[in-house]
Amino acid sequence: MVLNLQSLSKSIGALRTSIETSEKNWNSISKDMQDILRAGVIQNFEVAYEQSWKMLQRWIKNNLSPEEAEHPRTRKELFRIAARKGLIQDPTAWFEYAEARNMTSHTYDENNALSVFETAKKFVLDAEFLLLKLEELND
Repeated sequence: MVLNLQSLSKSIGALRTSIETSEKNWNSISKDMQDILRAGVIQNFEVAYEQSWKMLQRWIKNNLSPEEAEHPRTRKELFRIAARKGLIQDPTAWFEYAEARNMTSHTYDENNALSVFETAKKFVLDAEFLLLKLEELND
């Protein structure tokens, strides 16, 4: 079954654009604008992360045997299987992204917001890798 990757592609693109915009303008804008840009990056991270792991889940369900597809009962197991299948490079990085995603409900805390913002910058590269692999294997 062919997966529709359009929404995943758009969400990763939005994350990439928000990161690049924040990096390009960071030193020339006010603290309030920095906070707004950071919030935008965090929001785009949330969406791209959620779509990424759900797309991994769909790919595994559609491309592995029923026994294998039933196996990932947790996201950590899902990421380990995805790494074994070459969809992602390092499952431990994805464990970190999951923790950061869980922290996004606490972004009113400045330290959490800064941490998630930095994690989003790392995540975008891995999400782009995932999208590339899904496009290659999408049949």
